[in-house]
Amino acid sequence: MIVLIRGGGDLATGVALRLHRAGLSVVVTELPQPLSVRRRVSFSEAVYAGQVEVEGVTARRVEDPTDTLRILQIYTRNQIPILVDPEATAIASLHPSIVIDARMLKRQAELIPNPVNLIIGLGPGFTVGENCHAVIETNRGHMLGRVIWQGSSEANTGIPDSVGGYHGERVLRAPVEGTLVPFAEIGDHVEEGQLVCEVEGHPVSAPFHGVLRGLIHPSVRVSAGMKIGDLDPRDDPRYCTLVSDKSLAVAGGVIEAILSRSDLRKSLWV
Repeated sequence: MIVLIRGGGDLATGVALRLHRAGLSVVVTELPQPLSVRRRVSFSEAVYAGQVEVEGVTARRVEDPTDTLRILQIYTRNQIPILVDPEATAIASLHPSIVIDARMLKRQAELIPNPVNLIIGLGPGFTVGENCHAVIETNRGHMLGRVIWQGSSEANTGIPDSVGGYHGERVLRAPVEGTLVPFAEIGDHVEEGQLVCEVEGHPVSAPFHGVLRGLIHPSVRVSAGMKIGDLDPRDDPRYCTLVSDKSLAVAGGVIEAILSRSDLRKSLWV
């Protein structure tokens, strides 16, 4: 049985890690130029680097989503295939029993045209009975990680999660459209006012001192206002390489949703 995850960002990677460690066959589909910011904990980085390791698990890029032999070879190494497949055309060729949409579109997601036993949506943009069978809550709070079998998740608040008492100010955004030039690396300590990067000559500086936890890949052409970086006031570089508590909580909800289906349980590890 194959579990296909759409998206390879940090939240999706937390889900992929837990399912992989539980012994399930996971495959991830991504854009040709992924937009992940927390790249050291995102399997999407394999699209750029060819392969990437997150918490001891390796993911490898597959250029052709129909190359089932290449996918099987990666499985035999106990690794995760990352398909360059923005439209998830691999659903038609791999016939996954479970599809998890972890793209975090924050808008109404399209209905998958292929028959799938279980479709799980993460966060806003999913409604049970319309474009999925279950939704996992992704907003922090008492409902985080809970499985929703009727209705939708909470609406997108537009407010980034609090880290060390900082909310929106910890998120670095592009001042203009253009190409990003980095002046700091993920994991670096930066001081308040220090230049982190620039976009078309427009500087982006650290609003407070901390660790640069994430920065979008410099090959991505960014738009004005787009999230391009993440500053962590806790100032601990270890957090740059560890999947977040939020990602693990959401992954727990995904596992619960899968195991709640008695028709799937008996064939999960076959």
